[in-house]
Amino acid sequence: MAAKTATKTETKSKLIPLADRVVIVPLKQEEITASGLVIPDTAKEKPQQGEVVAVGPGRLDENGKRVPMDIAVGDRILYAKYTGTDVKIDGQDYIVLNEKDILCKVEY
Repeated sequence: MAAKTATKTETKSKLIPLADRVVIVPLKQEEITASGLVIPDTAKEKPQQGEVVAVGPGRLDENGKRVPMDIAVGDRILYAKYTGTDVKIDGQDYIVLNEKDILCKVEY
């Protein structure tokens, strides 16, 4: 039996953040307001909410010890407006940002 080889379309990239970095998927904004107005792409603001998909191990302090992260995979967060690095991999948009750029967790 031959071993199965992955084709390019089957391969999915995995982002593994380093230090105190976090990878998030930005949440899409509503395109229609409550009153029914459609918001054009030029008027939309950059999203500020996202879902955490990967978390780094944490930064090292002055003594060389790891400082644990306050954020975990699956958390929904609010982050500063113009921070992070936008990345598109396998057709999916991601933002890689530092933990210090996260403003808060969002709980429902």
